[in-house]
Amino acid sequence: MPRLSVKKRKELRVLANRLDKEIELSDIAEIREIPSDRVIGRFYQPREPSVTIRLEADVVAWLKTSGNACQARINNYLRQ
Repeated sequence: MPRLSVKKRKELRVLANRLDKEIELSDIAEIREIPSDRVIGRFYQPREPSVTIRLEADVVAWLKTSGNACQARINNYLRQ
């Protein structure tokens, strides 16, 4: 995503500080019914609980030899 210009950031800050009652909504169409092609839960990702485990140094070194995504590999190994 490209960085916002200083002018744009200033405009967004001004808009963010406006009260809800000051925002004009009359030109926004009212949703009367949900479209039939809607997708529910498409962007939902279940929350992963945070768990701390202690691994021996040689195991961690072995996991990191294949790259930085060792957490995904640990999940796959545990599932197997």
